[in-house]
Amino acid sequence: MRDANPTTVYLKDYKPPEFLIDSVDLEFELEEENTTVRSTLIIRKNSTSHQITGSLELSGEELVLISVSIDGRELMAEDYVLSKETLLILNVPEKFQLETIVRINPKQNTALEGLYLSNGMFCTQCEAEGFRKITYFLDRPDVMARFTTRVIADQSKYPVLLSNGNPIDRGKIGNNRHWVKWEDPFKKPCYLFALIAGNLEFIEDTHTTSSGRDIDLHIYVEKHDIDKCDHAMRSLKKAMVWDEEVYGREYDLDLYMIVAVSHFNMGAMENKGLNIFNSKFVLARPDTATDTDYEYIEGVIAHEYFHNWTGNRITCRDWFQLSLKEGFTVFRDQEFSADMTSRGVKRIDDVNTLRTRQFAEDGGPMAHPIRPDSYIEINNFYTLTVYEKGAEVVRMIQTLVGRKGFRKGSDLYFERFDGQAITTDDFVKCMEDANQTDLSQFRLWYSQAGTPEIRVTTLYDAATQTLTLKTEQSCPATPKQPHKKPLHIPLTMGLLTADGKQAPVQLEDETKAVPEKTLELTEARQQFHFINIADKPVVSLLRDFSAPVKLIIDRSPQELAFLISHDTNAFCRWEAGQLLACQVITGEMERILNGNSNDALNIQLLSALRHLMSQTWDDIQYLALLLNLPSEAYLSEIRETIDPDAIHQARQGIKQQLAENLQTDFNALYQHYHEDESGSYNNKTAGRRRLKNTCLNYLKELNTKAVYELCNQQFLNAHNMTDQIAALSTIVNSDNPEKAEYLNQFYKQWQDEPLVIDKWFSIQATSHMPGTMDVVNKLLGHSAFDLKNPNRVRSLVGAFAQANPVHFHATNGQGYEFLGSHIAALNTINPQIASRLLGSFTQWRRYDENRQHKMKIQLEKIAATPDVSKDVYEVATKCLA
Repeated sequence: MRDANPTTVYLKDYKPPEFLIDSVDLEFELEEENTTVRSTLIIRKNSTSHQITGSLELSGEELVLISVSIDGRELMAEDYVLSKETLLILNVPEKFQLETIVRINPKQNTALEGLYLSNGMFCTQCEAEGFRKITYFLDRPDVMARFTTRVIADQSKYPVLLSNGNPIDRGKIGNNRHWVKWEDPFKKPCYLFALIAGNLEFIEDTHTTSSGRDIDLHIYVEKHDIDKCDHAMRSLKKAMVWDEEVYGREYDLDLYMIVAVSHFNMGAMENKGLNIFNSKFVLARPDTATDTDYEYIEGVIAHEYFHNWTGNRITCRDWFQLSLKEGFTVFRDQEFSADMTSRGVKRIDDVNTLRTRQFAEDGGPMAHPIRPDSYIEINNFYTLTVYEKGAEVVRMIQTLVGRKGFRKGSDLYFERFDGQAITTDDFVKCMEDANQTDLSQFRLWYSQAGTPEIRVTTLYDAATQTLTLKTEQSCPATPKQPHKKPLHIPLTMGLLTADGKQAPVQLEDETKAVPEKTLELTEARQQFHFINIADKPVVSLLRDFSAPVKLIIDRSPQELAFLISHDTNAFCRWEAGQLLACQVITGEMERILNGNSNDALNIQLLSALRHLMSQTWDDIQYLALLLNLPSEAYLSEIRETIDPDAIHQARQGIKQQLAENLQTDFNALYQHYHEDESGSYNNKTAGRRRLKNTCLNYLKELNTKAVYELCNQQFLNAHNMTDQIAALSTIVNSDNPEKAEYLNQFYKQWQDEPLVIDKWFSIQATSHMPGTMDVVNKLLGHSAFDLKNPNRVRSLVGAFAQANPVHFHATNGQGYEFLGSHIAALNTINPQIASRLLGSFTQWRRYDENRQHKMKIQLEKIAATPDVSKDVYEVATKCLA
């Protein structure tokens, strides 16, 4: 719980550790409520530290200290000072062996940090600062040591005992207890420590590296889930091959293990050799997991595997450098997924996440650079800014130095810093040194918060056949950063002729034309002059979303329709459709707010969608994306004041008009792609299902008996979760009279599959139909709802607050009271989950006065709670500042 004056940690105050730990020998005697942890550390004075206190301060929380010894001598009470969060040992020698014995209560640990019980299984989560809840330690990432771990437990209850590295010994002792000893030959910080003990089964496979080494691969799950691991294993093997081919990185241990657990705060954790996963990102079978689940599993499995080099072998010096490992690794998993699926679709999906969620973070009270300057609770900085924007910054470096140059830089990075804890500056320096380039100005991306805006104007001169492109960059003020310097921004562009062909691009000072060009913006205002352009072109800008910016350029509906039909860049073509739809929906919003309505649908939008549906497509998933309207979350981002009712009404109105005008087209596509391909997951089958269900989602707006029957039949006959959940969602978001019956039928069918029941909760929580608030409140009392299970909380409370704006932001304030009460309850159960739920309040100042007032009341209540956690306190007070 929160101290009276919570401490703020600042990057500027970083100092090297006064002591280092060479080796760690741990022994766990596992009991649900009374686990004993014996720790033996070989510690020495750090020669690079200038601190001379002569005392050793170790972090430790919620530990019962039994004894502490130095070089075999047990210390007396006067030899150390014990507090709630530290163990200060006085007058230690230059080098010594420290032994401690502590007791902990894993069953009581509902925060799911340190060692805890998950559905009868012992499990650990030590990132960022969970290891201090296991034993007293120098719990910081720049203290790296070699670990040996002996785990002792009841053999009947916990036949499987796992930890980092390789198993080197095992045996049995009395009282039906057994033990396994693990050794990790690589130095690591304690946040990468892992332990699992449970009644588990595993599937196994092998991978032969490019150098000929055989690696054993194990995926551990509970017995009833053993048939849901094949996709995860295939994903792991594909990731291992890809990392060898693209980055030249081989796995370094003899054994790689993955464990799926049901109670987990994060998606997964890259502990060395023993990755622990939220079961959501491991378990998949066609009848229980959607195509989206399959894609996420493949991406997350790859992400954690890639961390072996970008996070484990090379780690961050301090937690301010978190994006060093996360930004780089997210970029790597995005590129892997693009190679495994559709590069255009993957890029658009990633940009959608960035623009609807990270841009909102950049524009709110929690805005921070990808390398923050300070924090109260580091758990609050596992953010979209650190991860997703961090990945975009790495992507921009690749754009600037080229793919070959980026590979040279990454090779140098792995060679120069293997086995070290370093900074983001060290990473950028490798890219500079490998490519003989200067990224000094580019480094501002690491220290400046906010989303830059780029205004572009163009002027074509027919007489000289030249095009002038003018750019102006700026960045709004963010907390503690009122003034921003110009950034180094890559802006990739192309030119299209009037007949839709790609025109050559040639700057006035260049001798050769190219198909597309990356302009480097480095000043507040710049001009670029292009030559040899016979006719006025249409400019295609920000290709592949080459920088995480907001692009502002005047586009007529006709020009956008032209780009939808002809742009050769997948992102820009999709973006033109989004902008055209935004113009139409925004116009409808203005009419609604002014008390008017318009029954005539914009002809450009209608014609553009009809044209798209009439074409032949190789990438069906991409066509589905082109047909989707901008989300309500994205429409909120493009308006200064958010009116969730007007946004919802306008978007639904346009969607309904499209369904009415294109009913024949949507129905024809649906029928063409409606076939049973259950059990088959690949890009083409997933694409067909995605397009078919996009059409069904439009058709449901007709609210006719024929459409209800179409949805009902898909629900009843579906043999894969993608089609069944899509049908159920359309039924729940309509006036379908069979709604209650099918919800009940779905629950009965899947009540023994927790991850499927999470979907059942979410569908109801996100419904835009009247009465949803009452439904959500009723679901809180359902026997399947558990406030201690993060997945279940996210599926109901989180889904309602974060993905149902029209009901969460109801003017009566009931949605705010609902969320506030659950944040208060979770504050003492699981502070990390509580603080993340607070994200739904961070934009409160962008709403009307009534909504602002009601959200502020909840924030003030939360901040004033006497036992408020540091996690929750930091977010609430920053929102109110």
